[in-house]
Amino acid sequence: MLITKADRTDLQEILELQYLAYQSEAILLDNFSIPPLKQTLKEVEQEFENGMLLKAIDDNDEIIGSVRAYANNGTLYIGKLVVNPNFQRQGIGTKLLIEIEKAYPQERYELFTSDKSIKNIRLYERLGYVKYKEQEVAPGLKFIYLQK
Repeated sequence: MLITKADRTDLQEILELQYLAYQSEAILLDNFSIPPLKQTLKEVEQEFENGMLLKAIDDNDEIIGSVRAYANNGTLYIGKLVVNPNFQRQGIGTKLLIEIEKAYPQERYELFTSDKSIKNIRLYERLGYVKYKEQEVAPGLKFIYLQK
């Protein structure tokens, strides 16, 4: 596995991976209208222009994971850490998160996830993130914000 910067030609494949990876979150939340499942290629292209996307590729040059981030006022805002379900629990998400932090040495790092995403929260806490805020964004949907 290799982690490298994504380029514009990778964005459609990353978006398709995002749709696949967020199915489990949608099932967990019983909501298939969550923003990652409705995001458009144009929106991903805008995120690409405003920050950085990393990709993890396997030995066949297939994208099996991705993370994106942008920096603002000393904080790196990290989002959409995704790994192909067939490759989860192999440390790929951990490696992607570590690499995006290395690419953007900041004073502070921030990310969020659903309060029902216990596996995600455990991963983030294992990497030094601590919860600092909860926010109800819709009935039955609460985000947990973590920082490092």
